[in-house]
Amino acid sequence: MPAAIGYTVAMILPILSYGNEVLREKTRPVEGVTPGIQNLARDMLETMYHAEGVGVAANQVGRTESLCVVDVPGQAEKPGHRDANAAVQMPLVMINPEITATAGSQRNSEGCLSFPDVHVMITRPEEVTVAYTGLDGARQTLTARGLLARAIQHEVDHLNGVLLIDRMSPLQKIAVNGQLKRLLNKKKATGSTHD
Repeated sequence: MPAAIGYTVAMILPILSYGNEVLREKTRPVEGVTPGIQNLARDMLETMYHAEGVGVAANQVGRTESLCVVDVPGQAEKPGHRDANAAVQMPLVMINPEITATAGSQRNSEGCLSFPDVHVMITRPEEVTVAYTGLDGARQTLTARGLLARAIQHEVDHLNGVLLIDRMSPLQKIAVNGQLKRLLNKKKATGSTHD
């Protein structure tokens, strides 16, 4: 974990599930890297690791900042992608990320912490270039391939209010309809905004 994140104890935040309106809201640009933003990034990383995910966006934990975190283990990548992504230091904390270029195509199984137990085949670009602000306040750019590229695109989608279901075909939506209804019914039964 980057030393710049601070010294206070990290918190595990509740992850919002499908049906929560906050997931549909586009996040707001972060004006500056403050101690509050550093603490949020630290808590989001802790939350992501606890949930055994590879990424999480601020609105998935009920926040409105344009901030996401990603940590894709090198061993999870195919060998060619592992080499291509070797220079990318993990974990990634991306503030105000913008995808500036894409190339190629990949189709793989994709899941989401806000859609527990739902995995579907999704087509996305194979390679992505993203510009973002790091925790040091500097604007930077990186290019990623494979699973890392997929994770970055998935989290940037979240920051724009785009969900996994929006990337599904009509047939895929039918196939997971029962799981989606269970998520919505769970939310209604608990009345919770943080389920």
